[in-house]
Amino acid sequence: MARLHITDIEAAINHWRERSPSPDGVALAPPVQALAEVYARMAVRRQGSIDEEVLTPAARTAWLQWYATTPDTPCIAICSTSQGDAVCKGCGRTFEEVQCWLELSPVQKREVWHRIAGEGLAWRFNRYAERAAERTGRL
Repeated sequence: MARLHITDIEAAINHWRERSPSPDGVALAPPVQALAEVYARMAVRRQGSIDEEVLTPAARTAWLQWYATTPDTPCIAICSTSQGDAVCKGCGRTFEEVQCWLELSPVQKREVWHRIAGEGLAWRFNRYAERAAERTGRL
């Protein structure tokens, strides 16, 4: 089962806070409220990730709308898996992840993003970081 990382929930909350700021400094916009409830439960339970199945429909919709604003693929157009590498030197994905990328769910894709960012070994995070930022809009 795919798991949602707490930093993605936090990023989605911040996205919605910018798009729908509180009019009075207290009330939360519905997407912020839905995501904040998930975030609070995770924080209280000290969970770094949760099954995507536990999201309410409102939280899932808000998260997916945030996700649509993020880069879809970590690819920087330097694919060493096409040369036989098991893990791409450019983006850090495995051969299987590169081949099946379009079939992965948004949560599965974010799991891969978290893993490769945490490893930080792919060229997108060092040698070609500027190129990656230009291609995807962010690291």
